[in-house]
Amino acid sequence: MKVARTPAHEMFDRDPASKALGIELLDAGDGQATVRMLVTGEMVNGHAMTHGGYVFMLADTAFACACNSHGPVTVAAGADISFLRPTAPGDVLTAYAQERVTSGRSGIYDVTVTCDGDVVAEFRGRSRVISPGRPG
Repeated sequence: MKVARTPAHEMFDRDPASKALGIELLDAGDGQATVRMLVTGEMVNGHAMTHGGYVFMLADTAFACACNSHGPVTVAAGADISFLRPTAPGDVLTAYAQERVTSGRSGIYDVTVTCDGDVVAEFRGRSRVISPGRPG
């Protein structure tokens, strides 16, 4: 089965930061996106758990893909995250982003990060459309 490409796929293709962490785009379209990442030994903090910045970046990547799935260039206006349980090297994290509402050029998106079916973090992002076109 061939996955339909969206502007989010094109944006992700130009995202070396997410790719450097091994983040994979599994699905994007219609205001939603799913990404995943394997936690490596280089991603842990001094407590031997996944550094929150990596969990945030995974959720932020899902958010970016969801809000750019419609086409106009959209960026984060702000975001926050709640960490619910730790993860460790070898864990595979999956982030599911869903558009909640858009109004004019603004939007709100929720992202749930899971590990083996357990919720490990909840993220809320606020988006802003900055351009009707796409970067070259």
